[in-house]
Amino acid sequence: MVVDLSFEASLGVSIAAWVVIGFSTGYAVHVIPLRYLQRDNWLSRPREFEDHGRFYERRLRIRTWKDSLPEKGDIFPGGFSKRVITDRSDGFLERFVAETRRAELVHWLNAVSGPVFLIWCSWPLGVFMIGFGWAGHLPFICIQRYNRARITRTLQRRHRTQSPTQAA
Repeated sequence: MVVDLSFEASLGVSIAAWVVIGFSTGYAVHVIPLRYLQRDNWLSRPREFEDHGRFYERRLRIRTWKDSLPEKGDIFPGGFSKRVITDRSDGFLERFVAETRRAELVHWLNAVSGPVFLIWCSWPLGVFMIGFGWAGHLPFICIQRYNRARITRTLQRRHRTQSPTQAA
């Protein structure tokens, strides 16, 4: 702890910090142009263990709980809600996939910001805040990766079944 605060003050500053971090990272990633989110990068690329999203279905039973969590992709003007797929066109689904990358990045940035709490929190409270950050954001990261895998699989199937004439 660099700044010496009481437990109550540390807790209050921590709550405010989570709100500021959440909105700041959300807005910073919101303004990233879509073209930078069109392809997977090291962070967002599928991992072998995910098995095209099946890991999340079988091990985490993600279908049973994912819809009970909030979806705030449209919290800023021009944002994109991923609550419901409203269009089945390739263009919309490709945009949806890109927006899952955006959302995943926001949640990673929030989750890894936990150590900053050690500046004003006692060691036990700081460790709790780090754990709180991971516990609060990992489910959302899993949802984005699961949805992206499912939609990507759908798009790949569509492209495989198109004849060369249809693809042109």
